[in-house]
Amino acid sequence: MLVIHHRLEPQAHWDEELHLNFDARSKSRLRCFSASGEDVGLFLDRGQSPLRDGDFLRAQDGRIVRVCARPETLLHVTCESNFELTRAAYHLGNRHVALQLGDGWLRLLDDYVLKAMLDQLGATTCTVEAAFQPEHGAYGGGHHHSHAGDAEFSYAPRLHQFGVRL
Repeated sequence: MLVIHHRLEPQAHWDEELHLNFDARSKSRLRCFSASGEDVGLFLDRGQSPLRDGDFLRAQDGRIVRVCARPETLLHVTCESNFELTRAAYHLGNRHVALQLGDGWLRLLDDYVLKAMLDQLGATTCTVEAAFQPEHGAYGGGHHHSHAGDAEFSYAPRLHQFGVRL
């Protein structure tokens, strides 16, 4: 098993690649498979921003691993005016939807309920296959609604998605 604990600065070469969707890139603990099919255990420090396309990691055996964002089915949202696009972003943000922002467009994971809401708001939507890299958020460190502090969110480490190829 290729065991990974550390992020690296950009590298000129790499030995292996991980092709992961956004959900998998958001986890600090993950069991997955490399592009060549090798079993991988990811154990990154908690509370960091999600892995991005082109990030680099160092495995315990010294190999360099490049992260590749796997294309996903996304809703590509445009509007006739900046006001309407801002209103669409407001309503999506109010529902805590992860959004990728572009010049005159928004992208979110494909969801028929959110598509119906956007249609009601007058937005134009289409589906695209692309890497999803939403904004991480202004505060970082994750989001929860507990007022008891982070102590209740100190879960024991575990590997997610055991045996599932992401």
